[in-house]
Amino acid sequence: MSAEKFQSGGRPPASAAEAAQRLATIVDAAERAAASVIDDAERQGQQHLDEARERADRIVAERLRELADELDPPHSEDRRVGHLKPVEALETAPDEDEALAPRRSGSAGARLLATQMAVSGAEREEIAARLRSGFDIEDADEILDAILGPKE
Repeated sequence: MSAEKFQSGGRPPASAAEAAQRLATIVDAAERAAASVIDDAERQGQQHLDEARERADRIVAERLRELADELDPPHSEDRRVGHLKPVEALETAPDEDEALAPRRSGSAGARLLATQMAVSGAEREEIAARLRSGFDIEDADEILDAILGPKE
């Protein structure tokens, strides 16, 4: 049996052009199949990334809720006494040498929202805009610097 008969399934090719055409058809089909496999793998990979991102966001949101509840526990029906103690007024003015801690701007809710947005990938400007509109915070730099680090 000659090599030509073996390669073409028992029939010799009519011409080299026909053989080249058959080979080109096979290569084209293989390339389409490979492209399909690559596209499918990319779709599956993106789906896995999206699912992992969603799980991570849920875990972070839950942890932030837990931390917020530790800082400011939710009100319960059976609590009869407030959990915060009232601040007593100072009877005398503090000494000039006594340094007071600088007041931090923004509420715990604003900081929590900014942290959640940062974790989910929001840009600094987007977070600042949300703090301005939702919490009436004109200068959000202190909050953003604490969460994202100082501007470069």
